[in-house]
Amino acid sequence: MKKPWAGRFTEKTSQSVEKYTESISFDRRLWKYDIEGSIAHAKMLAKQGIIPGRDAGRIVKGLKEIYKEIEEGRFRFSEELEDIHMNIEAALTEKIGAAGGRLHTARSRNDQVALDLRLYLRASVREIIGLLKGLEGVLADLAEEHLGVIMPGYTHIQRAQPVLLSHHLMAYAQMFGRDRARFEDALKRVNVLPLGSCALAGTSLPIDRRYVAELLEFDSVSENSMDSVADRDFALEFLCCASVLMMHTSRIAEELVLWSSEEFSFIELSDAFTTGSSIMPQKKNPDVAELMRGKTGRVYGSLMGLLTVMKGLPLSYNRDMQEDKEPVFDTVDTVTATVGILAEMLRTVKFRKERLETGADAAFSTATDIAEYLVRKGVPFRTAHEITGKIVRYCIDRGKGLSDVSVEEYRAFSDGIGEDIYRFIGTSESVKAKKSFGGTSPSEVKQQIRRFRRRQRG
Repeated sequence: MKKPWAGRFTEKTSQSVEKYTESISFDRRLWKYDIEGSIAHAKMLAKQGIIPGRDAGRIVKGLKEIYKEIEEGRFRFSEELEDIHMNIEAALTEKIGAAGGRLHTARSRNDQVALDLRLYLRASVREIIGLLKGLEGVLADLAEEHLGVIMPGYTHIQRAQPVLLSHHLMAYAQMFGRDRARFEDALKRVNVLPLGSCALAGTSLPIDRRYVAELLEFDSVSENSMDSVADRDFALEFLCCASVLMMHTSRIAEELVLWSSEEFSFIELSDAFTTGSSIMPQKKNPDVAELMRGKTGRVYGSLMGLLTVMKGLPLSYNRDMQEDKEPVFDTVDTVTATVGILAEMLRTVKFRKERLETGADAAFSTATDIAEYLVRKGVPFRTAHEITGKIVRYCIDRGKGLSDVSVEEYRAFSDGIGEDIYRFIGTSESVKAKKSFGGTSPSEVKQQIRRFRRRQRG
C-alpha cells in the first residue's frame, strides 16, 4: 500500500520500521474524534470554495459510513497504514474514489492528531467531572447519615482530638471538590482548536478556522501554528490533575485499609469489595483499596513519562510526541475506573459507631480543651499548655483519665480550675464546642455540608 509521502522516496519502508513506528494498535480509540474532526474540516473546505461541494458531500457520507463500520466492529485496521488518520483516509478513498484525496487539503497529521487528542480529552475530562460529582455526593450523603458519630482525629497517626466522623468524611469531599475544579479549569486549555495550523506554518489556502471551531464546539482557536502542533501542555495538565486526584483516592484508600484492620476495627468493608486468601480461610482482604493505592503510582509514571518526552524537544512537531497517547489513554482508564469503584465501595461501608466513639474517648484526646478552658480563665496559652501537660503526666503516672481527676487534684495545678471543668473534657462536649468556621461541631459540619451541596449544584 502506497504511503502518503511515497513521491519523495525510492524504497519501501522496512517491515521492522513499520512495526516499530505504528500507533494504530493504541490510537484507534481516537476513531470517532478523527471522523468528527474530518467531517467539520470537509464542510469548511466546501464552504470556503477550496473543494467542490459535491465532493465534500461524498466525503461526509463516506466518513459516516466508516463510523458505522467501526462502531459495529466491521472495520479492518491496518498496521501498514500506521495510525488512525491514515486508516480512515485510506478507507474513505477506497470507498468514494479520488474525492477522498481532497480531505487532507489544508491540514497535516500534525494538527490532526492534536485535534483528535483534544477532542478525546475534552470528552474524558467531562466524564471524570461527572464521576467526581457522584463521588462527592456519596461522601456528603454519608456525612449527613452519620452526623452524630464521634471518632478520634489523628495527627502523625496518633490520636489527637475528637472529631465528627462526618467532618472527616467531608475533608475528602473537599479534596475531590478541588479536583473537580482543577479539571473544570483545565478544560479551558483543552478546548482550543489546533486544526488549520497544518504541519507548522499554517496554509496559503483561504480556510476559516473559526467556522471549524464553531462546528466542533471549541471555545477558542490556537493563535500560533508552531505552538499548536508542538503543544502538549493540555495533556500534561490533564495528567497533573489526574495525579493529584489519584493521590487523594490513595489517601482515602489507605484509611479504608487501616480502618478495616482488626487493630482499628472502625469499619467493615462489603464482601463485594474485598477478597479472600488462597491459603488462610479466615482472611478478608481490602484488595480493592490496596489497588487504588498501587494504581496511583501508575498515573504518576504517566505524568513523568510525558514530561520527560517533552522536555528537550525543539519546535515544532517531533515524532517523539507519538508517545503522548498511551500515558493519556491509560490514565483516563485508570482514573475513571478508580473514581467509579470508590464511590460504589463507599456506599457499602459499615461504620462501627461504638468502636469509633471508644477510640475518640481515649489517649487524653480532650487535653487541648483543658488548655483552652484555662485561656478563658485568663491564663496565657503557653502557660496553659504547660499546666495541661503536667496534668496529663500526672494521669499517666496514676493510670487515670482526665474525668477521673478530682477538682482538688486539678486545683493543685492551677487555682483557676473549678467544678465547671467537667463540662469541657467530655468528647461530646469537646466536639460541640468547636464552633469556629470550618470546625467539627455538629452545627458547623451541617453548614459545611449545606455549602458544599450548594457549590455542587452551582
